[in-house]
Amino acid sequence: MERKYLPKKQQILNNLSELVARASFANKLGMSFEGKRDLYLTLGYKTSLSYEDFELAYSRNAVASAVIERPVKVTWTGPLNLIESTDKEETEFEKAWKDLEKRLKLKSKFIRLDKLTGLGKYGVLLLGFDDIETPDNWLEPVSAPRKLLYVKPLGQLSARIATYCSDSGDERYGMPETYDITIKEPSIGGASTSSSSTVATSTLHVHYSRVLHIVEGAMENDIEGTSRLQVVYNPLQDIEKVAGGSAEMYWKGARPGYASKVDKDFSLSPADEADMLEQYDEYEHGLRRFLTVRGMTIDPLDVQVSSPKDAMDAQFQLISAQTGIPKRILSGSERGELSSSQDANEWKSFCKNRRDEFAEPEIVRPFVDKMIELGVLPKPKQDYSIEWQDLYSQSEDEQVSIGAKRATALRDYFANPQASEVVVPRAFYSYFLGFNEEQVELMMEMEGDEVLRSIRDQEEQESIHAEAVQQAKTELQQQQIQQPQPVRRLRSVPVQE
Repeated sequence: MERKYLPKKQQILNNLSELVARASFANKLGMSFEGKRDLYLTLGYKTSLSYEDFELAYSRNAVASAVIERPVKVTWTGPLNLIESTDKEETEFEKAWKDLEKRLKLKSKFIRLDKLTGLGKYGVLLLGFDDIETPDNWLEPVSAPRKLLYVKPLGQLSARIATYCSDSGDERYGMPETYDITIKEPSIGGASTSSSSTVATSTLHVHYSRVLHIVEGAMENDIEGTSRLQVVYNPLQDIEKVAGGSAEMYWKGARPGYASKVDKDFSLSPADEADMLEQYDEYEHGLRRFLTVRGMTIDPLDVQVSSPKDAMDAQFQLISAQTGIPKRILSGSERGELSSSQDANEWKSFCKNRRDEFAEPEIVRPFVDKMIELGVLPKPKQDYSIEWQDLYSQSEDEQVSIGAKRATALRDYFANPQASEVVVPRAFYSYFLGFNEEQVELMMEMEGDEVLRSIRDQEEQESIHAEAVQQAKTELQQQQIQQPQPVRRLRSVPVQE
């Protein structure tokens, strides 16, 4: 068929104009004192960043990888379920989704798509339907009903926009019309794909109905956002300077070397100089740990090593302020094992908002709605909801600790017979122990149980017995105080002279 995806002349001019405007803006970065001082040039920062820069930073810089990885991992924690009805019996729609998600491993594909979207200005999920017989079919709009054979997440570099909708009367005005999709295939023989020489590529010209276009952080248009690494790229470079500089400082400063001073009355012969240099070489690179010299003094140089902690913390603070990732979690682990409880709660809130504002409305729902539209999934009888794992759920250690405290409070409550007269059991379970309605009902049933009743009776008897013993002791003490004590008379003993 005739290729209709080639850009029009006006589209080419618009793209060139945008590139020129961006380049002009980038050249102004770091300028101060009316252009007399260029901070970016002095500090070694790039004024123009590309997708390749972000991809290299992600692959080589540990903090850049954490900025991309950690929010994604927590966002997609747990199973990804679609719920149509609260009934225990599984509906046709719910079963079809489980089968589709399991067959295509959709959750793992969404995770990869999320990461690729964060690296560049957008990400794309290529949808492989069962109507492709020739490469030209990719340019045809997809129609229902269809079967989804595979999905493939792609980054900005592998999914370039070829043409845009230029009809101002179309609802998709300014949106992508076709894509040039580059598929990387490993060469025959299983060679490594790290080098371009071992990777074969093929290009597909694809209609927009066969892709899912994902954008995060869009501003003026709906097709391009901002890389998550763009605004923190300078601090990421500074971290490499501090980390690399501190390593070099330790390498050279922790054992700076020695200074040899020849005595003023000693003449160093060429043979002595050669011998001395040979000993120094063996001491530095071999196992020699002594030097034999004469006519000179050898003094160690001062150690010059300082901690990079403060400089590194400043960069982490900048990255944390922009990304929303708490600093201690950014430098610790994605579960927040090294962070405070406040950091952990802020982190959970951040990731939950990310689910509500990005993962669900921008990735999961558009995909599911498209599958329903094309007949891949049956149309639900009522609106569906997405069930996520609760990020605020307690860990096993937290559950054990809370359980122990509740058990102690429950024991103290039942040990005091008058406690139930002040606070009824239902209120105690709900307000003091924090039980939900279902748990309160269970506790009320247990309270009427014979075993629990016997425990309370036994505790009441022990309490009564303890009170009786205490009262008896008090009465005995009072009797001893009131009873008069016998007077003892002293007998005089004569003193013998």
